Amino acid sequence: MLFENREHAAHLLARRLSAYYQNKNPLVLAIPRGAIGMAEIIADALGGELDVVLVHKLGAPDQPELAIGAIDEAGNVFLPGYGLDIDSPYLEAEKQAQLGILRERRARYTPSRGPIDPHDRIVIVVDDGVATGSTMTAALRAIRRSKPKKLVAAVAVASPAAARAMRREADAIVCLDVPAEFYAVGQFFENFSQVSDEEVATILQKREPAMSAVN
Repeated sequence: MLFENREHAAHLLARRLSAYYQNKNPLVLAIPRGAIGMAEIIADALGGELDVVLVHKLGAPDQPELAIGAIDEAGNVFLPGYGLDIDSPYLEAEKQAQLGILRERRARYTPSRGPIDPHDRIVIVVDDGVATGSTMTAALRAIRRSKPKKLVAAVAVASPAAARAMRREADAIVCLDVPAEFYAVGQFFENFSQVSDEEVATILQKREPAMSAVN
């Protein structure tokens, strides 16, 4: 399946999710930055709240784009088997570097508050696509620690291995496509433009009054 852009994928996801979660005040969490616009569309369609779940991949030595694991904003680390073989000093330095980035992002994205509490909520974690599954796994585990009522993963496209990983971590998944040949998330979008930190902050902060009224 080829999506026109993230918005196209978001509307398709919202249509599927609406049958189960509309008007149940779900908490829709984007994995930034790419998924924030998608999560906004889904939150609006379902009548839910919007926030981000902050996780970041841990890059491999000399190959920072290659994920060896992921970390959440509380400092919890997910390492697949191959990540366990990485040199400990390097891994600790990488963890601290990425944790610093996550803390900076939280301060920029929602300067007046911390994360919205997912406890006893229907929580939908949204991403545009999942290649290895490390970041999504870290995000789902981070939310699971807060004991949501139901934990849902919603993505446009995932590799077969990532789809299996999501099924192990989430109570339900909604994935529009699981292609056998998967090289990069961007190959499934005609337009896959970068999303800036400023765009994320703008989307979240314009919703602050509405969220304050709900809470």
